[in-house]
Amino acid sequence: MDSRDPGDAQRRWWLVQALAGGLFGTALVGRDALAADALGGRPAKLPPGQSIYRISGKVLVNGAAASADTRIAASDTIETASDAELVFVVDNHAMIVRGDSRITLQATGNAAALASVQVAKGRVLSVFGPGQVRRITTPTAAVSIRGTGMYIDASAAQTYFCTCYGATEVVAVSDSQSRESVVATHHDKPLFIVAGEQAGRNIRPAPFIDHTDQELMLIETLVGRAPPFTFPGTQYTAPRPGGTRY
Repeated sequence: MDSRDPGDAQRRWWLVQALAGGLFGTALVGRDALAADALGGRPAKLPPGQSIYRISGKVLVNGAAASADTRIAASDTIETASDAELVFVVDNHAMIVRGDSRITLQATGNAAALASVQVAKGRVLSVFGPGQVRRITTPTAAVSIRGTGMYIDASAAQTYFCTCYGATEVVAVSDSQSRESVVATHHDKPLFIVAGEQAGRNIRPAPFIDHTDQELMLIETLVGRAPPFTFPGTQYTAPRPGGTRY
């Protein structure tokens, strides 16, 4: 399962790299200004009442076409077309939803606080604020998290899951004997979660793919936080898709 477009990954990485240099350096000029415009403006904590930082392509919220003014609640369903992307905030959590994705947010009893996220398909990078344990589900995985950064790439047959930082409990939906407890500070233990293997063998190690520290910094900024790891300027050294390095 690999629907990623290497060209799109390269383009997206260049934009966040340039933006990070402008945001955490001196001023946005030249191509940094272009990158900021392409990503939705220079990042800052979103004001009350604003949910969306950036939207591109066709995005549906509860079946209706979304715009930059759309409000997203903790009980909404979000769908993106293959060439779309959505960067948004709900409460003190932020997400990047890539193309060809469908996610459903589920609220607590008071219908305000986010309790869980169901990723039916697609790719989602998320950062969650402190507080209660939240549940993330895909067709093959069930994950319990608290105050965590995470990346998911989900299909009917397989889930890629990276605990970017924080603590998670990962269980294969089809096999309760396949489970992993992960405590990560910097993408320490990505996993594939599958179905149909022998009991206890439906989770296996995975490489680091398709998300960056810059993107995590961007979405943490939108909720007024910073990632817990040390970010060395624009010197990003984690592997990119394919196993090579930027």
